[in-house]
Amino acid sequence: MGSRQDPVPLSFVTLQEQRCVLSWFLGWNVAQKQRFLEDLISKAVPGKVSSLLDQLNTLQVNDRPPNIFECQLRLWTQWFDSWSEEERNAFLNCLEEKDPTFVAFFYNQVAGTAGRD
Repeated sequence: MGSRQDPVPLSFVTLQEQRCVLSWFLGWNVAQKQRFLEDLISKAVPGKVSSLLDQLNTLQVNDRPPNIFECQLRLWTQWFDSWSEEERNAFLNCLEEKDPTFVAFFYNQVAGTAGRD
């Protein structure tokens, strides 16, 4: 109808997943948000930010069960990996509405990886 292309609507499942992650994000403390930021950056620029050593540090063999936050990050990763690029961008837009400072810092960090190998 117009010259502007409307965004692709999100599936019901994806929308619910994104709402879940946003809800978790709003309840996380500063350290948890920092960990999420690091994970988000590594997903945005894979291979540039995370090294093999970083990945090995995330693999832990413990006798204790994972805490709620660790479970949330695992679900977040599974869901994020299943989302299309448009769905990922929609998530960032929603996250920006909730915490514009966090997303601005994320974009700044991603821009800082340009040219690094």
